[in-house]
Amino acid sequence: MSIKMKPYVRQVVTGTAESHSLTLLKTRDLLDVSDEPEERGGTNEGMSPTEFFEASLVACTNVISHKVAKKNGVNLMSYHITLDAGFHRYGVMLKEEVDLPFEDMILTIDVTTDASDEEMELLAKELAMYCPISKMIVAAGTKLETVWNITRPEDK
Repeated sequence: MSIKMKPYVRQVVTGTAESHSLTLLKTRDLLDVSDEPEERGGTNEGMSPTEFFEASLVACTNVISHKVAKKNGVNLMSYHITLDAGFHRYGVMLKEEVDLPFEDMILTIDVTTDASDEEMELLAKELAMYCPISKMIVAAGTKLETVWNITRPEDK
């Protein structure tokens, strides 16, 4: 029996403030925490809200890349993602409103694969088409650059 996925759903996340910086987060049957580092008055028990935002891009990149690879018969032998985000903090510091807090992001993807250059170009194109997090970031005006470092097994 296959499960038919709905094309549009509501997703609910709740947050309970345990302190000025520590938030208990719940979605479905999962629990997590967001916190600030100690130097910003937190207890460093979890990622900050902006780090969660950045992590969502990394995680979405992983999920969508693997879905696209499977769809196109591309074998990803290893896959590592690094995000370098330029974050203008004046807004969170309450100094001034910042229209575009994340001006630029560089997503570096280190992958080992036996796929051809053409197959990897298609993967990169479809990743940009289907990752909802990257689409929102780009639509907001953030410059998102993706750097692919591709290694083939014969290169090792």
